Amino acid sequence: MTSPAVLITNATQYVGPASIARLTRDGARVVAQDPSFAENAARDEFAARHPGVVTTGATAPAAIVEATLAAHGRIDTLISNDDAPAIRAPLETAKLDDFRDGLEAMMVRPFALAQAVVAAMKRQGGGRILFITSAAPLRGLTNYGMYAAARGGANALTLTLARELASSNILVNAIAPNYVANPSYFPPALLADPVALGKIEKNIPLGRLGKPEEVGALVSFFAIGDCGFVTGHIVPIAGGWA
Repeated sequence: MTSPAVLITNATQYVGPASIARLTRDGARVVAQDPSFAENAARDEFAARHPGVVTTGATAPAAIVEATLAAHGRIDTLISNDDAPAIRAPLETAKLDDFRDGLEAMMVRPFALAQAVVAAMKRQGGGRILFITSAAPLRGLTNYGMYAAARGGANALTLTLARELASSNILVNAIAPNYVANPSYFPPALLADPVALGKIEKNIPLGRLGKPEEVGALVSFFAIGDCGFVTGHIVPIAGGWA
């Protein structure tokens, strides 16, 4: 049986590196998209660290899907790993332009990617769409209304598309991390400060930050694992916080 073809966006950021490492270990044929891959040097460096992974610097959803189909002839799973900064801003000082940028990156783009891939999945008789979102909207996060709202929209999209696409055998789920060690959200300098790290860990019932590899394992399960009867779920991975 041919190994599944998986497209993951924003490959160098958020949960991209850990997910790619686990997916390739588990036998997936991975196409990695990242804006930085428009530069040959960045693309070559990534390819050297991830042998066998096909890269594309395309940015338009239709072009990303086309590159994946050109590489493998099908797309079994789309992983929308699209992200934007979690800007801390009380309601009174939040900038609407920042909010619009967050909605574009974390709601509009995942929607557009799903829209671009669904025709190919229907032709081949099914597929999977996995949105990487956040646990923040599951509880709310003070002063992060813009970020939580955008991620909450993607969570709602997951539930809706799961119902809409089930008759086409397309599974739609979301993984919602929080408190996972990641330089985008927890810079090394912050984690090197024991006082700051202690304050963070007090919020986590398990008492520690999650490991990127733990998210990667969950991504692989939903992307290529034996879970063909699971759709319409938003699964937090947050150490008991959500």
